[in-house]
This record gives sequence, C-alpha cells and structure tokens, in this order.
Amino acid sequence: MEQTLTSRPSSTIAAIATAPGTSAIAIIRISGPEAIQILQRVWQGMPVEKMLDRTLHLGYIIGPDHEQIDQVLISIMRAPGTYTGEDTVEISCHGSRWIQRAILDTLMTAGAQMAGPGEFTKRAFINGRLDLATAEGVADMIAASSRASQRLAMTQMKGDYSRRLNKLRDDLIQLAALLELELDFSEEDVEFASREKIQELATNLRNEITRLLQSYKYGSVLKEGIPTAIIGATNAGKSSLLNCLIGDDRAIVSDIHGTTRDSIEETLEIEDYLFRFIDTAGLRQTTDTIERIGIQRAYDIASNARIILHITDATSITKEITPALPEEINNLVEDTTEESSKPTIIHILNKSDLLPLNVQDNNTSPLPHNTIYISAKTGYGIPRLKELLVESMKGQIDDRQEITVTNARHSQALQQALTSIERTITGINQDQTIDLITQDMRETIHHLGTITGAVTTPDILQSIFTHFCIGK
Repeated sequence: MEQTLTSRPSSTIAAIATAPGTSAIAIIRISGPEAIQILQRVWQGMPVEKMLDRTLHLGYIIGPDHEQIDQVLISIMRAPGTYTGEDTVEISCHGSRWIQRAILDTLMTAGAQMAGPGEFTKRAFINGRLDLATAEGVADMIAASSRASQRLAMTQMKGDYSRRLNKLRDDLIQLAALLELELDFSEEDVEFASREKIQELATNLRNEITRLLQSYKYGSVLKEGIPTAIIGATNAGKSSLLNCLIGDDRAIVSDIHGTTRDSIEETLEIEDYLFRFIDTAGLRQTTDTIERIGIQRAYDIASNARIILHITDATSITKEITPALPEEINNLVEDTTEESSKPTIIHILNKSDLLPLNVQDNNTSPLPHNTIYISAKTGYGIPRLKELLVESMKGQIDDRQEITVTNARHSQALQQALTSIERTITGINQDQTIDLITQDMRETIHHLGTITGAVTTPDILQSIFTHFCIGK
C-alpha cells in the first residue's frame, strides 16, 4: 500500500544489501515493525529475546521445509536508534547466489515484503532519521567515482549543507511571521520587523544562494567527471593520446587523415578527480559530409568542456613556439562571458620522440604557460600532463572548504528561490505592501524547503528514491 508522506510504514521489508553476484559474504537486511518476529520464525540459535543490540550471533536460517539453509551471523538493532528508525536485522550469509535467494524467499514466506529501490533510506527520511538532502547525499556517496566526489557527498551526507539551508530558511520564517503579525495590527500602524533588517537578511540570502548556484557548475562536473576535450588537427595524435592516458587501444589510430569522425569518451581518475576525456574529430577543411558533422561535434564538445587539450604535431612547428587555438575554438572560448566559466587550455606538442633530445627537454627555450612536450607513443610527458590537469582543477575550485551543490534538483530549487528573494528585495526598495513582500518571502521559504524535504510531494520522493539501489 502506498504510504503517505507523514505516516509510518506498517510493512516489514527485506532485501540483499550487497552487490549482485557470487561473493564470500552477502548481507541481507530486514527493517520494519515485525523484523525481529520474522527472524524468530526462521532462526535456529540463541533465543532472539536474549540478544543485545549490535552484537553478532552464530546460528542457522531454517527454510519452510525445516532444513538448514546456511550458517549465518545475525545482528539485531532495535528502534529507534537505527538507520531507518525501525527494528532492523542484518544477516551475514555465504555469498552463493542460491543461498542469497533461498534466504530472501524464506523471509518473504515468513512475512516480509521485498524492498523497492531506496526504500530503506526512504523510511529513514519518513521516520525523521535524515532529511531529503542528506538522503540524496547517501546516494551520491554510493555513486562516488573519485575522492573529490566522495568529499562532496560526505559533506552533504553529514548534514552540513542542510544545516546551512535550514538556518537561512529559519531566519526568513521568523521575519515573515513578524510581517504577517503587522497585518493583524495594520490599523494601529505598528512595525514589528525592521525594514532594514529584512533588507539585510534578504540581501545576505541572495548572495548565499548566488554562491551556491555558482558552485553547481563545478560540483556537477566533479560528480559526473570533468569534461576534457581533446582537439586538434588531423593526425596530431589525439586518439593516440586518449589511448595512452587510459592504457588501452580504445580509439583507432591511423596515418590516414580524418580517421576519427565521431567523439569517443573515456573516464580516468587522476589523484582526487575523475576526468572525462573526449577524443574528437580532427579539425580541417573538408568536403566530406560525415567528417564535417564530426568536426561540428568537436566544436560543440569544446564549447562545453572545462578543460581543452589542444594537441599539435611538434614536428610541424618550424618557428618560435607560440601555440594558438584554432580560430573557431578560440572564438568559442572568447565568447564565454563569465571569466570563471572559461575552460583551461593546455597546449600539447606531441611526437616529441621525433625531435632532438635537447628540444623536448626544453633546453633550447622555455615553453609558454600551460604548454608541454609529450610523446603519446612512448609516454614521455604524460606524468607532467596529469599534474597540469590536477592543478587546473585545484585552481578552479577547492572542493574541501566550501559547501558545493552537485544536484540538478537542488540547483533548480535554488534558482527559483533566488528569483523570489530578488522580488522581495525589489518590493522593499519600492515600498510595496506587506502582503506582497510576505508572499515573495514565503515562496523563497517554500523553494528552500523542497531541498531538505521540509516541503515535499510524492512525485519528488518517487523521483529521488527510484534512483537508489535496492537494499539501501
């Protein structure tokens, strides 16, 4: 039965909490008002009522035919001090697929229901064990693909982000309440809330929301992988560089010009960051229709990249080294109005193995900023390239110091909150009536509340928790 947002679930759920497949150990989790009673129906070992919370006990799970299915370890955690806020049992069994399924089927026969995606965390939210933003931090922690994304998820999961939003929202609620109180005494011309204080709070809130929104363009790429476009002329070595970075022959390498006609994408974790490398079609004048489509895609990819690796054949340079982006790419970069949104450009002089040693070792003349010699064939210069990639991200954001938005839903809610708080500021400046100002403040409060779950709907919960894995 579908639960309301405020009612506590009446069913008891069970699911395999470990990854699918065969393993040494698997964990099956039970949660709900009858979790302990269901265990008693299938357990052979120490009496359940004598077990202390969070202690391990060895025994057997007994099937419907009264045969022992497996020797297991169990741990009981009684409500309310559990992850879900409900009585919870965890069964550590052998990781055979058959054993896992047999135990789960036995629990279903004993009265449990199969848990849906994210249902354990959803119950933790419904039972007040965590708020919605923290629950989404749990999902991000599970999906973290780099140290940077793990740190961001940890900040959200620990509740730092929610506490910041709740503080802003609570301050706004207090002032809105005072303004509404003035409406009750409108005939007496009294002022319960200083207009200067409201103006100050609204301005501070606008600035904070703006900062959080600006952090999203970095937080989203740290979470999903930093888009890094590899661009350059045909046969400069773009595909060879991709293969060298990931250590695999992912892209076709050929002396024939225009081999790469579509983008090829691979990810690689370097130190704290996950980079999404995108090999693109070689840039040149061509009449080939398919190749021209690939070249246009290269421009589109470069326009959305946080880092552009501009690769040049070092043997083709005959004059002083002054790497320059192709005109079309340079125009895309220059057209980016916000300085903070401009991509980092790293100029790569490839095929250094074909140059004299004193040239590739930079003994003849210093290279311009963010310009390096490499050999995608021998691996020369690749360690330094990786250092430059990491340095470029550290220069753009310090992911350990500030709260950073990584969630598209949060970004949308913050944008709506920004719009309404700006209307509040405008209303105060224009000396609008209290009811109009209060309405704008209430809208801001509402949008901030949708992030933490203070305001929510079944559709929001369905959208969030269906993306969780079963068993969490």
